[in-house]
Amino acid sequence: MPRLAANLTMMYTEHPFLDRFAAAASDGFQGVEFLFPYDYAAADIQARLRDYGLTQALFNAPPGDWAAGERGIASLPGREDEFLRGLDQALEYAAQLGNRSLHVMAGLIRPEQDRAAHREVYVKNLAHAARIAATAGITVVIEPINTRDIPGFFLNRQDDAQAICKEVGADNLKVQFDCYHCQIVEGDIAKKLERDMAGIGHIQIAGVPDRHEPDVGELNYPYLFDRIDALGYTSWIGCEYRPKAGTRAGLGWAQPYLARR
Repeated sequence: MPRLAANLTMMYTEHPFLDRFAAAASDGFQGVEFLFPYDYAAADIQARLRDYGLTQALFNAPPGDWAAGERGIASLPGREDEFLRGLDQALEYAAQLGNRSLHVMAGLIRPEQDRAAHREVYVKNLAHAARIAATAGITVVIEPINTRDIPGFFLNRQDDAQAICKEVGADNLKVQFDCYHCQIVEGDIAKKLERDMAGIGHIQIAGVPDRHEPDVGELNYPYLFDRIDALGYTSWIGCEYRPKAGTRAGLGWAQPYLARR
């Protein structure tokens, strides 16, 4: 039975951010995730989690200048100090919000840039991040993202992400397996889950190709949920999709898995 976490960056956008926690809880979600908490005091988010009995599943470390188009800095040469400062900030938030997973975004690379140099920086930064996060009992996750949604993103394939984790060699560095991104780049979702499950730290879902509800599009999520259960995954599954209409109106797919309150 999947443990679903509502992604409050994409879902419940009909409400102000801090009101989305109550909306998710009222629909039966017991976990939440979102991209970034840094526009809000950690204490304010912590209060919403406590008041509505929610578990924080995941958020992202600071990504650089998001408004200017940056999508992470972990692989960017020359940004190492900024990356570590951002990691410290993320861990301060995690200490209050209670999540045990933290997503670190790789960043963008232009065609003329040296991929080997970016990879070297990425591996070193991830090794530092895993070592520091381990002292807080937190798993760092890295996510392959398709280049249709984020052109130029450094990390795109599951096998590459798994190889990077193996190269770093830290027990608390794993892959964030987003079924939406994987289907667009590679397909063969069930077999990749089977191949890589030991190295997967977080799973996310959305309909393909339009990133709407999981019951819209080309993926059979009831089948995938059964496979995920059979493979022994018991952590959160993040619902990182854009509702086609109102969030609540599109939750029919989730009713068998949600605890009504």
